Amino acid sequence: MAIDRKKIWTELATKEANGKKPLATKTPENIDIKPFYDAKDLPVNSIDDIPGKAPFTRGVKASMYTGRPWTIRQYAGFSTAQESNAFYRRNLAAGQKGLSVAFDLATHRGYDSDHARVLGDVGKAGVAIDSVEDMKILFDGIPLDKMSVSMTMNGAIIPVLAMFIVAGEEQGVDKSVLSGTVQNDILKEFMVRNTYIYPPEPSMRIVSDIIEYTATKMPKFNSISISGYHMQEAGSTLAQELAYTIADGMEYVRAALNRGLDIDIFAGRLSFFFCIGMNMFMEAAKLRAARQMWAKIMTDFGAKSDRSKMLRTHCQTSGVSLTEQDPYNNVIRTTIEAMAATLGGTQSLHTNSFDEAIALPTEQSARIARNTQLILQHESGITDVVDPLGGSYYIEALTKDLADKAWELIEEVEELGGMTKAVEAGLPKMRIEEAAAKRQARVDKGEDVIVGVNKYRLEEEEDIKTREIDNTAVREAQIEQLNLIKRTRNSGNCIKALEDLEKSAASGEGNLLAYAIEAARNRATLGEISYTMEKAFTRHSATTRIISGVYENAYAGDPEYSNLQKRIEEMERRPHVFVAKVGQDGHDRGAKVIATAFSDLGFTVDLSEMFETPQEIANKAIKLEVDVVGISSLAAGHKTLIPEIIEHLKAKGRLDIIVIAGGVIPEKDYEFLRNAGVAEVFGPGTNVIDAANSILSQVKGLRRNV
Repeated sequence: MAIDRKKIWTELATKEANGKKPLATKTPENIDIKPFYDAKDLPVNSIDDIPGKAPFTRGVKASMYTGRPWTIRQYAGFSTAQESNAFYRRNLAAGQKGLSVAFDLATHRGYDSDHARVLGDVGKAGVAIDSVEDMKILFDGIPLDKMSVSMTMNGAIIPVLAMFIVAGEEQGVDKSVLSGTVQNDILKEFMVRNTYIYPPEPSMRIVSDIIEYTATKMPKFNSISISGYHMQEAGSTLAQELAYTIADGMEYVRAALNRGLDIDIFAGRLSFFFCIGMNMFMEAAKLRAARQMWAKIMTDFGAKSDRSKMLRTHCQTSGVSLTEQDPYNNVIRTTIEAMAATLGGTQSLHTNSFDEAIALPTEQSARIARNTQLILQHESGITDVVDPLGGSYYIEALTKDLADKAWELIEEVEELGGMTKAVEAGLPKMRIEEAAAKRQARVDKGEDVIVGVNKYRLEEEEDIKTREIDNTAVREAQIEQLNLIKRTRNSGNCIKALEDLEKSAASGEGNLLAYAIEAARNRATLGEISYTMEKAFTRHSATTRIISGVYENAYAGDPEYSNLQKRIEEMERRPHVFVAKVGQDGHDRGAKVIATAFSDLGFTVDLSEMFETPQEIANKAIKLEVDVVGISSLAAGHKTLIPEIIEHLKAKGRLDIIVIAGGVIPEKDYEFLRNAGVAEVFGPGTNVIDAANSILSQVKGLRRNV
């Protein structure tokens, strides 16, 4: 007679809990997590999978880390190419194995450093690249025939990749030898990250041109890194991240097939990029489910080669899980996330520094982040076994549960005609924004505990050293270099190369990357190459909207929430808040959450367009007759851009409009902003209801004094 282990366990656990039967918990993905798993929970045939063999659930290689550990690839870039180069070389000497380049927002959005729209963005959240000369300096002393280089670039991918190829040529390295990865995942940008330039359709042509060019001329280079990272950072559930990343991949495969490319020629050069958050076992299961799903999808597409069916991935620990409060806790968070990624079988990994919720990493915090991976590789035992979690009742069941939820979302996308159509309809963006608002409401209510933020708070926070970039000095240096290039280049050759590029963009004929490489050789700048294509494609402008009802539902019956609503209703005129993004920062999760919550509370709320200048924000605030302008800043431009908004308001005689700031702002900058005229500063982890109470008091005080 078979033993009913679950029944025996239930009786024991119920007795221990004084008659209370253990209950299942429910994840944001709507997956029931049972408190006990046994062999009956194993999916059919799940333990028959073999590492290195399709569907690759247990790993893409038979030996996995027992043969070679994952690549330690730290994502970094700031200020000038000279400063970033020195940082890279120090990290490589200290044990880093590959480069992962972060570009500033001006570069991402296709602007040269001298453009009027990027005043506060140059060199701030990454390295400024305006020309081939900058790219050559960035990799000076780093042999591109030996070093794998990953570049996180989407919108301005054509000029950036062209300049990288030319920099290699001028270093004596042919493009056929270059190894690495470009992100080149534009669909994700329209959903969450927002560093797009052109509309979806021409953007997909760019993706296809790069896949085609690299497939035929750059056999060691990965043409695309299909990214879910920014989806989770924007607030998606893990099932959403998994589904929409895979659906993006399907769309890119179709685009390449429509070019007439053989699937087994290009598919092996596709790679993926996932975020790894704090739910350790769910994250490990997510990577296993992704490999399993991709193998099936590629088989259905007609792939014959096992390499084509193999989902290879880079992972990065979560930035949004990091806290400004009690920041040394972030070392522990990153360690847990790094373990989840490696237990899940990632091929390479970036570990975030503990201070990234506050500012750019320092040398010390970057070393701790890098050493986290070295310790896992050399001291944890993770590399001793091919698939340490394989066969776990819980992990195997969770892998199937996540895959099932993801398939449901993929089917919804497919019914709309694929991911390009779904993106144009705004479906994935809406789903992710809803999930983000629900997550923030749970944190604000204390249902999701964040140690040091909504529980176990320190009475007094310790000051920590942060890195600061002199944005003005960087911009001046970049402009000087730009002027030198324009004075010394052969203008006729440059103009001809740009004209050829424009003809290709307008006609749809030829390969855009090939034309851009010729333009880069002739010292056309990044901004010139981008604008040349913009003349043919136009520049995309997203529709912003506010999700409603999320906070209202989450706080139903809550007395503090109801009291706040009553205070607002009793006012003669409801307080009017303009939630704004300024500069080229595309991270809009915080702005959307605030707009959603304040709207549900009863504030009158307007939401700015993306990428507006300080003057545009000030003019709109005046036109809308708002009480408050709330600036969301996540890219370190706050000391330049926010004071400029206040100066524009002052020039129009409208200092009665309250200016507040929120986001990733170091506490040491609060006094600077207050002296500039900012009424309140809300850092990461601020409770939305507390912020609303504070702003309501500000508005009431101002109206009493008018």
